[in-house]
Amino acid sequence: MLLSCLLEDLEYQVLQGKTDIPVSQVDYDSRSVRPGSLFVCIRGSNFDGHGYIGQAALSGAAAVVVEEGASLASPLPGGVTVLSVKDTRYALAFISAAWFSHPARELVTIGITGTKGKTTSTYMVKSILENAGYKVGLIGTIEIVYGDRAIPAQNTTPESYVIQQYFREMADCGCQVVVMEVSSQGLMLHRTQGFVFDYGIFTNIEPDHIGPNEHRDFEHYLACKKMLLSQCRVGIVNRDDRHFERIIEGHTCSLMTYGFHPEADLRAEDMHLIKEKGQLGVAYQVKGLLSFPVQIGIPGRFSVYNSLTAMAICRHFKVSAEDMQRALKNAHVKGRIELVKVSDEFTLMIDYAHNAMALESLLTTLKEYEPHRLVCLFGCGGNRARARRFEMGEVSGRIADLTIITSDNPRDEEPAAIIEDIKTGIQKTSGKYVEIPDRKEAIRYAIKHGEPGDIIVLAGKGHEDYQEIKGKKYPMDERVLIREILAEEKIG
Repeated sequence: MLLSCLLEDLEYQVLQGKTDIPVSQVDYDSRSVRPGSLFVCIRGSNFDGHGYIGQAALSGAAAVVVEEGASLASPLPGGVTVLSVKDTRYALAFISAAWFSHPARELVTIGITGTKGKTTSTYMVKSILENAGYKVGLIGTIEIVYGDRAIPAQNTTPESYVIQQYFREMADCGCQVVVMEVSSQGLMLHRTQGFVFDYGIFTNIEPDHIGPNEHRDFEHYLACKKMLLSQCRVGIVNRDDRHFERIIEGHTCSLMTYGFHPEADLRAEDMHLIKEKGQLGVAYQVKGLLSFPVQIGIPGRFSVYNSLTAMAICRHFKVSAEDMQRALKNAHVKGRIELVKVSDEFTLMIDYAHNAMALESLLTTLKEYEPHRLVCLFGCGGNRARARRFEMGEVSGRIADLTIITSDNPRDEEPAAIIEDIKTGIQKTSGKYVEIPDRKEAIRYAIKHGEPGDIIVLAGKGHEDYQEIKGKKYPMDERVLIREILAEEKIG
């Protein structure tokens, strides 16, 4: 492909060379550069591609893209074209879209952002649309799914080149729709540029991802999140969010809303909880743009929001009420309030809640089901902020009837030291707790000591199938551990 064709949607300056030259591939990692490559210099938190321009030239790069004002360590050979752009990440997104022949134009694209609910909402959308006969691709925190492929995810929102590559593969294998999670980091780093979402959804926002290498404060976090409403044709926003007016400020899309709010375009009414043997759920009546009863096999008020999100999208696809009802009733997401049947006497579930805000939301929701006891098993990751441990300990001690403190991903820290920090938080409350460092033994304890009417939640690992210790990942899937325990204890 000619370099000039890759640059059609960009503003740039030619510092050296010419643009009517062929390009053999697009690279943003200097180690991948081959003769004829276009090398785009990306700045990261721990690296700067501009420092590898010389290496790229030696490897045969035909052209390089640099940011305005970037200084080159040494002059490049005269045969190498050098282009200057305002932002190389932004440029990479458009170059990547052109390289893969703009695959988003062949798909209906759905982007979902928000502090909570992204993962579950994407799976609900996928479930509803597939029930209605559509072929749907998914890009998210857990995996990338299309055709018969399921690829473990590395980032919630991949680099722009990778997104466009997946889009192309999805379009080529017959997908009609792609639904993806859009993180604040992905928006901030322009990973979702190069195309316009057909539908952009904003689920909610609370302070999160604030700190070094993330967002400097809540204002910046909000500013990045709301960028989605300037990168989509139709925006769908949670009307109940306390930041609603700030979220929609400056939007450039047509707008619709959902929630419990009486002014929401799509709203939930008459919500009630469902509690059956070993199972929890929620039911309500959807009103406004749609009107029919809904039942979901996932507990809690936030399941109502996630389902409204999914229906708000899927109504644009003319999906029938019956297809929506069927898909929502059977919806489930690995590691997100995932119910695991071990007994008719008590309820056991796995959830990814791994910070205080998520844990409080989860436990508060489960408390509404009035369990005999609410039992929370969790640990905290090593090499992360110690404050998270104190906070999660305090949350569990305050809300749960029993906390089982165990290990998560200790990484380079000692599990015992992490547990002591969690205990410091719990001891601010009157909550009861036991400590069992070995996670399998902790789960065994929870199952063997389950009492009729208990709700037991294994928090923190969710969809993860490993435990990270001293730089190495060891296989550890809580579903496998549960099966092993049931077999060893001859339960069931």
